[in-house]
Amino acid sequence: MRPADQSSVARSEQAPADLSSSSEQESAVEAQLSAESASLETAPFQKQSLPTEEPAVTEIPELEEDRVEASVAEAPVEESQAGELRLDDELDDEPAPKPKAKSKAKPEKPADDEPFESFGGGSLAGELPIPRTKLLSVIAAIVLGLDLLTKVAAVAFLEQAAPIKLFGGVLYLSFVRNPGAAFGLAEGMTWVLALIALGVVGFILWISRNLRSLGWAIGLGGVLGGALGNLFDRIFRTPGPMRGHVVDFLSLLDPYGRVWPVFNVADMAIVCGGGLIVYMALRQHDYDGTVHKKKVSV
Repeated sequence: MRPADQSSVARSEQAPADLSSSSEQESAVEAQLSAESASLETAPFQKQSLPTEEPAVTEIPELEEDRVEASVAEAPVEESQAGELRLDDELDDEPAPKPKAKSKAKPEKPADDEPFESFGGGSLAGELPIPRTKLLSVIAAIVLGLDLLTKVAAVAFLEQAAPIKLFGGVLYLSFVRNPGAAFGLAEGMTWVLALIALGVVGFILWISRNLRSLGWAIGLGGVLGGALGNLFDRIFRTPGPMRGHVVDFLSLLDPYGRVWPVFNVADMAIVCGGGLIVYMALRQHDYDGTVHKKKVSV
Protein backbone atom coordinates (compact mmCIF):
# COMPACT_ATOMS: atom_id res chain seq x y z
CA MET A 1 0.00 0.00 0.00
CA ARG A 2 0.87 3.51 -0.43
CA PRO A 3 1.88 5.65 2.44
CA ALA A 4 -1.13 7.88 2.01
CA ASP A 5 -3.47 5.00 2.30
CA GLN A 6 -1.68 3.75 5.36
CA SER A 7 -2.03 7.08 7.18
CA SER A 8 -5.72 7.29 6.36
CA VAL A 9 -6.23 3.79 7.67
CA ALA A 10 -4.39 4.69 10.86
CA ARG A 11 -6.48 7.80 11.33
CA SER A 12 -9.68 5.83 10.79
CA GLU A 13 -8.55 3.36 13.45
CA GLN A 14 -7.49 6.11 15.86
CA ALA A 15 -10.79 8.03 15.62
CA PRO A 16 -13.02 5.38 17.18
CA ALA A 17 -10.40 4.91 19.90
CA ASP A 18 -10.46 8.60 20.73
CA LEU A 19 -14.25 8.63 20.84
CA SER A 20 -14.34 5.70 23.18
CA SER A 21 -11.79 7.29 25.51
CA SER A 22 -13.67 10.59 25.59
CA SER A 23 -16.93 8.81 26.33
CA GLU A 24 -15.24 6.95 29.15
CA GLN A 25 -13.93 10.20 30.56
CA GLU A 26 -17.37 11.78 30.45
CA SER A 27 -18.94 8.81 32.18
CA ALA A 28 -16.24 8.93 34.84
CA VAL A 29 -16.87 12.62 35.38
CA GLU A 30 -20.62 12.05 35.65
CA ALA A 31 -20.08 9.23 38.10
CA GLN A 32 -17.82 11.45 40.18
CA LEU A 33 -20.38 14.27 40.16
CA SER A 34 -23.19 11.91 41.14
CA ALA A 35 -21.06 10.53 43.94
CA GLU A 36 -20.26 14.01 45.22
CA SER A 37 -23.92 15.04 45.13
CA ALA A 38 -24.90 11.87 46.96
CA SER A 39 -22.26 12.51 49.58
CA LEU A 40 -23.51 16.07 50.06
CA GLU A 41 -27.07 14.86 50.53
CA THR A 42 -26.16 12.20 53.09
CA ALA A 43 -23.57 14.31 54.94
CA PRO A 44 -25.93 15.76 57.66
CA PHE A 45 -27.31 12.33 58.46
CA GLN A 46 -23.86 10.87 58.72
CA LYS A 47 -22.74 13.76 60.95
CA GLN A 48 -25.56 13.16 63.40
CA SER A 49 -25.05 9.42 63.50
CA LEU A 50 -21.30 9.52 64.05
CA PRO A 51 -20.32 9.51 67.75
CA THR A 52 -18.34 12.50 69.00
CA GLU A 53 -14.95 11.60 70.28
CA GLU A 54 -13.42 13.66 73.15
CA PRO A 55 -9.90 14.90 72.68
CA ALA A 56 -7.36 12.74 74.35
CA VAL A 57 -5.88 14.21 77.54
CA THR A 58 -2.39 13.34 78.47
CA GLU A 59 -2.31 12.40 82.14
CA ILE A 60 0.80 12.83 84.24
CA PRO A 61 1.50 9.84 86.40
CA GLU A 62 0.89 10.35 90.15
CA LEU A 63 4.51 9.68 90.91
CA GLU A 64 5.64 12.55 88.73
CA GLU A 65 3.04 14.92 90.30
CA ASP A 66 4.26 14.05 93.80
CA ARG A 67 7.83 14.71 92.75
CA VAL A 68 6.89 18.11 91.34
CA GLU A 69 4.98 19.12 94.49
CA ALA A 70 7.77 17.92 96.75
CA SER A 71 10.34 19.90 94.81
CA VAL A 72 8.21 23.06 94.97
CA ALA A 73 7.57 22.67 98.73
CA GLU A 74 11.20 21.97 99.56
CA ALA A 75 12.53 24.97 97.69
CA PRO A 76 11.56 27.71 100.28
CA VAL A 77 12.50 25.43 103.15
CA GLU A 78 15.99 25.06 101.80
CA GLU A 79 16.21 28.82 101.39
CA SER A 80 15.04 29.45 104.98
CA GLN A 81 17.48 26.87 106.30
CA ALA A 82 20.25 28.52 104.40
CA GLY A 83 19.20 31.90 105.83
CA GLU A 84 19.16 30.49 109.36
CA LEU A 85 22.58 29.00 108.85
CA ARG A 86 23.90 32.33 107.68
CA LEU A 87 22.30 34.06 110.66
CA ASP A 88 23.84 31.51 113.04
CA ASP A 89 27.23 32.10 111.48
CA GLU A 90 26.87 35.85 111.96
CA LEU A 91 25.84 35.37 115.59
CA ASP A 92 28.79 33.06 116.19
CA ASP A 93 31.13 35.71 114.86
CA GLU A 94 29.82 38.36 117.28
CA PRO A 95 31.27 38.33 120.83
CA ALA A 96 28.90 37.15 123.56
CA PRO A 97 27.62 40.02 125.77
CA LYS A 98 29.00 40.12 129.29
CA PRO A 99 26.44 39.55 132.07
CA LYS A 100 25.67 42.72 133.98
CA ALA A 101 26.16 42.72 137.70
CA LYS A 102 22.87 42.86 139.57
CA SER A 103 22.61 46.02 141.59
CA LYS A 104 20.50 45.98 144.71
CA ALA A 105 17.65 48.46 144.50
CA LYS A 106 17.95 51.03 147.24
CA PRO A 107 14.70 52.20 148.81
CA GLU A 108 13.90 55.76 147.97
CA LYS A 109 13.85 58.12 150.89
CA PRO A 110 10.65 60.10 151.33
CA ALA A 111 10.97 63.76 150.54
CA ASP A 112 10.50 66.48 153.13
CA ASP A 113 6.92 67.37 153.98
CA GLU A 114 5.78 64.16 152.33
CA PRO A 115 2.12 63.21 152.98
CA PHE A 116 3.01 60.07 154.91
CA GLU A 117 3.31 59.27 158.55
CA SER A 118 4.68 56.19 160.23
CA PHE A 119 2.02 56.33 162.92
CA GLY A 120 -1.44 56.78 161.56
CA GLY A 121 -0.73 57.37 157.89
CA GLY A 122 -2.05 53.98 156.87
CA SER A 123 -0.76 54.54 153.34
CA LEU A 124 2.27 53.91 151.14
CA ALA A 125 4.93 56.56 150.85
CA GLY A 126 3.97 59.28 148.43
CA GLU A 127 0.25 58.61 148.73
CA LEU A 128 -2.20 60.82 150.56
CA PRO A 129 -3.64 59.07 153.65
CA ILE A 130 -7.36 58.45 153.81
CA PRO A 131 -9.68 60.91 155.63
CA ARG A 132 -10.17 60.26 159.35
CA THR A 133 -13.38 62.24 159.99
CA LYS A 134 -15.47 59.13 160.56
CA LEU A 135 -12.94 57.74 163.04
CA LEU A 136 -12.98 61.01 164.99
CA SER A 137 -16.78 60.96 165.12
CA VAL A 138 -16.88 57.35 166.32
CA ILE A 139 -14.34 57.93 169.10
CA ALA A 140 -16.09 61.11 170.23
CA ALA A 141 -19.45 59.33 170.32
CA ILE A 142 -18.01 56.43 172.35
CA VAL A 143 -16.41 58.78 174.89
CA LEU A 144 -19.57 60.88 175.19
CA GLY A 145 -21.76 57.82 175.64
CA LEU A 146 -19.53 56.30 178.33
CA ASP A 147 -19.29 59.61 180.16
CA LEU A 148 -23.05 60.18 180.26
CA LEU A 149 -23.82 56.59 181.32
CA THR A 150 -21.27 56.59 184.15
CA LYS A 151 -22.49 59.98 185.41
CA VAL A 152 -26.10 58.79 185.46
CA ALA A 153 -24.99 55.70 187.42
CA ALA A 154 -22.93 57.83 189.81
CA VAL A 155 -25.86 60.15 190.53
CA ALA A 156 -28.13 57.16 191.09
CA PHE A 157 -25.85 55.03 193.31
CA LEU A 158 -23.05 57.20 194.74
CA GLU A 159 -24.55 60.60 195.59
CA GLN A 160 -25.84 59.51 199.02
CA ALA A 161 -23.37 56.64 199.54
CA ALA A 162 -19.97 56.42 201.21
CA PRO A 163 -16.85 56.12 199.01
CA ILE A 164 -16.26 52.65 197.59
CA LYS A 165 -12.74 51.23 197.71
CA LEU A 166 -11.40 49.39 194.63
CA PHE A 167 -8.12 47.54 193.87
CA GLY A 168 -6.87 47.73 197.46
CA GLY A 169 -7.24 51.49 197.77
CA VAL A 170 -5.70 52.40 194.41
CA LEU A 171 -9.05 53.71 193.14
CA TYR A 172 -12.12 55.02 194.98
CA LEU A 173 -15.64 55.71 193.79
CA SER A 174 -16.47 59.03 195.47
CA PHE A 175 -19.29 61.34 194.33
CA VAL A 176 -18.47 65.06 193.89
CA ARG A 177 -20.14 67.96 192.02
CA ASN A 178 -17.44 70.15 190.51
CA PRO A 179 -18.17 73.80 189.56
CA GLY A 180 -14.73 74.17 187.93
CA ALA A 181 -12.70 72.52 185.19
CA ALA A 182 -11.17 69.07 185.01
CA PHE A 183 -9.63 67.71 188.20
CA GLY A 184 -11.22 70.52 190.25
CA LEU A 185 -9.39 73.37 188.52
CA ALA A 186 -10.83 76.88 187.95
CA GLU A 187 -13.64 76.60 190.46
CA GLY A 188 -16.37 79.21 190.19
CA MET A 189 -15.76 79.90 186.48
CA THR A 190 -18.40 77.61 185.06
CA TRP A 191 -19.71 79.95 182.32
CA VAL A 192 -16.15 80.78 181.14
CA LEU A 193 -15.32 77.10 180.95
CA ALA A 194 -18.55 76.48 179.02
CA LEU A 195 -17.58 79.10 176.43
CA ILE A 196 -14.09 77.60 176.15
CA ALA A 197 -15.61 74.15 175.63
CA LEU A 198 -17.84 75.51 172.85
CA GLY A 199 -14.80 77.06 171.15
CA VAL A 200 -12.85 73.79 171.39
CA VAL A 201 -15.73 71.83 169.87
CA GLY A 202 -16.07 74.30 166.98
CA PHE A 203 -12.30 74.25 166.29
CA ILE A 204 -12.16 70.45 166.21
CA LEU A 205 -15.13 70.28 163.84
CA TRP A 206 -13.46 72.83 161.56
CA ILE A 207 -10.10 71.04 161.22
CA SER A 208 -11.79 67.65 160.90
CA ARG A 209 -12.53 68.46 157.23
CA ASN A 210 -8.85 67.86 156.39
CA LEU A 211 -8.10 65.32 159.12
CA ARG A 212 -6.02 62.45 157.68
CA SER A 213 -3.78 61.43 160.59
CA LEU A 214 -4.73 58.40 162.66
CA GLY A 215 -3.01 59.72 165.79
CA TRP A 216 -4.64 63.11 165.49
CA ALA A 217 -8.03 61.50 164.87
CA ILE A 218 -7.79 59.44 168.06
CA GLY A 219 -6.55 62.38 170.13
CA LEU A 220 -9.06 64.88 168.80
CA GLY A 221 -11.87 62.33 169.15
CA GLY A 222 -11.07 61.91 172.83
CA VAL A 223 -10.89 65.66 173.42
CA LEU A 224 -14.12 66.27 171.51
CA GLY A 225 -16.05 63.56 173.37
CA GLY A 226 -14.77 64.73 176.76
CA ALA A 227 -15.50 68.38 176.03
CA LEU A 228 -19.05 67.54 174.96
CA GLY A 229 -19.59 65.40 178.09
CA ASN A 230 -18.58 68.15 180.53
CA LEU A 231 -20.36 70.78 178.43
CA PHE A 232 -23.57 68.78 178.78
CA ASP A 233 -23.25 68.97 182.59
CA ARG A 234 -22.60 72.71 182.55
CA ILE A 235 -25.62 73.37 180.38
CA PHE A 236 -28.22 70.97 181.79
CA ARG A 237 -27.32 70.17 185.42
CA THR A 238 -27.99 72.15 188.60
CA PRO A 239 -27.89 74.93 189.57
CA GLY A 240 -28.80 76.13 186.02
CA PRO A 241 -27.84 76.59 182.35
CA MET A 242 -24.21 77.57 181.80
CA ARG A 243 -23.72 77.28 185.60
CA GLY A 244 -24.19 73.57 186.05
CA HIS A 245 -21.76 71.54 188.11
CA VAL A 246 -19.88 68.65 186.53
CA VAL A 247 -20.33 65.21 188.11
CA ASP A 248 -17.02 63.61 189.21
CA PHE A 249 -16.77 60.20 190.89
CA LEU A 250 -13.23 58.74 190.45
CA SER A 251 -10.44 59.34 192.99
CA LEU A 252 -6.90 57.92 193.15
CA LEU A 253 -5.28 56.69 196.41
CA ASP A 254 -7.70 58.68 198.57
CA PRO A 255 -11.48 58.68 198.87
CA TYR A 256 -11.75 62.48 199.02
CA GLY A 257 -9.30 63.58 196.36
CA ARG A 258 -6.52 64.74 198.59
CA VAL A 259 -3.80 62.97 196.56
CA TRP A 260 -5.29 63.57 193.13
CA PRO A 261 -8.42 65.60 192.31
CA VAL A 262 -11.63 63.64 191.70
CA PHE A 263 -12.37 63.21 187.99
CA ASN A 264 -14.67 61.47 185.49
CA VAL A 265 -14.52 59.65 182.13
CA ALA A 266 -14.65 62.93 180.16
CA ASP A 267 -11.62 64.26 182.06
CA MET A 268 -9.64 61.09 181.29
CA ALA A 269 -10.48 61.34 177.59
CA ILE A 270 -9.45 65.01 177.45
CA VAL A 271 -6.09 64.35 179.15
CA CYS A 272 -5.24 61.24 177.10
CA GLY A 273 -6.35 62.82 173.82
CA GLY A 274 -4.44 66.02 174.54
CA GLY A 275 -1.31 64.06 175.41
CA LEU A 276 -1.50 62.14 172.12
CA ILE A 277 -1.90 65.40 170.18
CA VAL A 278 1.19 66.84 171.88
CA TYR A 279 3.12 63.67 171.01
CA MET A 280 2.10 63.91 167.34
CA ALA A 281 3.09 67.58 167.22
CA LEU A 282 6.51 66.84 168.71
CA ARG A 283 7.03 64.15 166.08
CA GLN A 284 6.33 66.76 163.37
CA HIS A 285 3.11 65.01 162.33
CA ASP A 286 0.33 67.33 161.21
CA TYR A 287 -3.37 66.58 161.43
CA ASP A 288 -3.63 66.48 157.61
CA GLY A 289 -1.17 63.56 157.43
CA THR A 290 1.97 65.43 156.38
CA VAL A 291 5.29 64.84 158.12
CA HIS A 292 7.84 67.60 158.54
CA LYS A 293 11.38 66.32 158.94
CA LYS A 294 14.05 68.32 160.65
CA LYS A 295 16.90 69.24 158.33
CA VAL A 296 20.27 68.57 159.91
CA SER A 297 22.99 70.97 158.74
CA VAL A 298 26.42 69.41 158.21
